[in-house]
Amino acid sequence: MPGWLLESSLLRVIGMKKYRPHFLIVAAASLWGLISVFVKNLTAIGFSAMEIVAVRATFAFLLLGFFGMFRRRGELRLDIRHFPYFVGTGIFSIVFFNWCYFTAINELSVSLAVILLYTAPAFVALLSVLFLKEPFSRRKGWGVAGTMAGCLLLSGVMDDRLSGSSLFGFAAGLGSGLGYALYTIFGKFCIRHYSSFATTLYTFLAASLFLVPYTRLWEKLPLLADGKALLFSLGLAFVPTVLAYLLYTEGLRGVDGSVAAVLATVEPVVAFLIGMTLYGERFAPVQWIGGIVVLLSVLLVQKEEKGNIGQAG
Repeated sequence: MPGWLLESSLLRVIGMKKYRPHFLIVAAASLWGLISVFVKNLTAIGFSAMEIVAVRATFAFLLLGFFGMFRRRGELRLDIRHFPYFVGTGIFSIVFFNWCYFTAINELSVSLAVILLYTAPAFVALLSVLFLKEPFSRRKGWGVAGTMAGCLLLSGVMDDRLSGSSLFGFAAGLGSGLGYALYTIFGKFCIRHYSSFATTLYTFLAASLFLVPYTRLWEKLPLLADGKALLFSLGLAFVPTVLAYLLYTEGLRGVDGSVAAVLATVEPVVAFLIGMTLYGERFAPVQWIGGIVVLLSVLLVQKEEKGNIGQAG
């Protein structure tokens, strides 16, 4: 092989390896953007929003537990005194956040639901000041203000077209941002003692222990026995949950948290495309402006939040 061709091939391989973490994070964010496909199909089959949360949490815990037993066994030791932390991440965050998010997906457009989820960094900035005693910088202040302004434009209040149902959906969408932010707050305490994998595993365990009896999920077993319902249930637990988590975690090994946060904004782009192509959703011009303002505000806040816990979706 000619020397110049060998050198060119090596440079391509090195270049691909250099950007591999970026591709992994973009892939993970793209998988999160697909979550509405599973939620809408399970809703059509007959599952409520809370039952879908239960399905996601329980199946995800089982899949993560199976993976952990073979690949991460050394990380699975749990001190029962720390379990209240996972009640925080599992029930007060994951259960509340997922219920709000799935409700917003069904009540609003997919695109609007995912944008409202991305208000989480603004909530993190505010909650970190209250509970973690972190400083509230000017950059964070502008980010929070921009997020609020963008949400005002997104809501459609300018043209008075919000119905009672969409008002509820909009509130649920903001609730998903708040619930997701709580994961960062509670997660700060968890990672002092556990890896990110163990934190995620025990978070889903706590959520499952609450959700299965609360939703009486066993009553849905005849429905879950249906091939289509089981397919979408496993798909929800694996594709935008376990697989996305593993890709994102692997990608974080090669990039800073702030870079990962920027790359993860691929999620709403994928959600927009899904909403427009599969469900015929459209944004009014003022809502496009609001969505852009929210995303720019997220990036502004995230520039200071290197190494945040968790991820969207």
